[in-house]
Amino acid sequence: MANPNGTLGARLQGVQHFGITVQNMDRAFEFYTEVLGGNEVMRDGDFQGEPIHNTLLADQEIIARERKVNPRTIGVPDLKGGEQRLDVRFVQFDNVVIELLQYRDAGQPMGSGDSWAEPRDHMSPAYPRSMHICFYIRDDVDFNKFIHDLEVEAARRGMTQVKANRVVTVTSEQERLAAPRDANTIKITEGKSNGWSLIYCKGPEGEQLEFVQALGPVKKIFQEALEARGRGRSATKG
Repeated sequence: MANPNGTLGARLQGVQHFGITVQNMDRAFEFYTEVLGGNEVMRDGDFQGEPIHNTLLADQEIIARERKVNPRTIGVPDLKGGEQRLDVRFVQFDNVVIELLQYRDAGQPMGSGDSWAEPRDHMSPAYPRSMHICFYIRDDVDFNKFIHDLEVEAARRGMTQVKANRVVTVTSEQERLAAPRDANTIKITEGKSNGWSLIYCKGPEGEQLEFVQALGPVKKIFQEALEARGRGRSATKG
């Protein structure tokens, strides 16, 4: 049993899930389960009422009051009064769970259709508070082919937002699509990150995704860090 007076870190079990607020629940769920192969854990919804509203949105309500504006104008749904509702679905991958959240109007069927709020147009990862989900690609997978196949499958399903960056300069969507397949991945071959391959990609909701592969020296660094954390936890329990 964890020491209730121990350090905050010692009282954690790790990261339970990453959450994404989506515009279209069906589309997002299809991408994370059918395209990327996650498994549904559970779904729930029609959440409304004062306790859940305050739990999720109290800080934004305070900001609206301070600015003397209608909370709806800064993206705060009315869960308290029930005009909007919250639906959730959890998707399990091997080492993490992703939660999909959708805020919808009360008259809209649960888990379908578009979100109550309009999506943000600017999704640059350089904005402070931006977050991303990183997927770990197996060691034996051809990274460049994976990105190519991901885009092809997403396009086949009409998920036009799913676009991976290229490591070469492109100035139009046509140039991005025409880039050679070996431009799909940046491979770092020196320094502490030697062996790290990555690419940034937008998901079907415009969310920021990253795909990585860790081989060679950088893989060893992460393995050693995990082992050291395990030893530290054992020492604390002892």
